Amino acid sequence: MLNIIFNPFPIIETERLILKKFNESDAKDLFALRSLDECMKYIGKPTHTSLNESIDLVKLSNKNITDGNGINWAIFYKHEQKIIGSIAIHKIDKQNHRGEVGYMLHPTYWKQGIISEAIHEVIKYGFNTLNLHSLEALIDKNNDASIAVLTKFKFVQEAHFKENYFFNNEFIDTLVYSLLKSNYGQ
Repeated sequence: MLNIIFNPFPIIETERLILKKFNESDAKDLFALRSLDECMKYIGKPTHTSLNESIDLVKLSNKNITDGNGINWAIFYKHEQKIIGSIAIHKIDKQNHRGEVGYMLHPTYWKQGIISEAIHEVIKYGFNTLNLHSLEALIDKNNDASIAVLTKFKFVQEAHFKENYFFNNEFIDTLVYSLLKSNYGQ
C-alpha cells in the first residue's frame, strides 16, 4: 500500500508554468473558472454560483492533500499572478497504486499547449514520486480536446460507460482512459 504525504507541497515548474497549491485567497480566480459554462461543460458538475462554493472547494482540495487522498494544483503562467486553470491527481487508490487525473483551463488559454505542458509533469510526478502504477481519466465522450491530450500521452481507452451518470436532465456517457507506468516513456 502506498504511503502518500504531500508535505512539503510539491511546486512544479515547466517552461511557461508554475503549478502551486490552492489557497483560500485563490478562490476568486477559481470562481472565475468554475462559474463559466464553457469550463464546466464536460466536468459533469454544476457551475459555481457563489464565491463560497469555490472557497469550500479549496478547503476540500486541501483536506484531500492533508489526508494524502489527492493533490490539486493551481496553474499559473510564471509571470502572472492569476490562476488560469487547475490539474489534479485525485481519488488516489493507495491499495492498487492508481490515481485519476483531471484538469480544466480558462477558455482564453485553450489551444496553446498549456494542459499538455502541465500534464506531462503531473504524469511524471504520479509515476516517479508517488510511485503510482497507473493513471486514469474519466471524460465525457464529446470532449474531443481532452481525448486528444490523453492519447498524445499514450493513454488508451479502456471503457465506454453508456449513460452512466445523470447531469442537467440527461444521461451522459463516460469514457475511461488509462495509462500504465510501464507504457509511459519519459
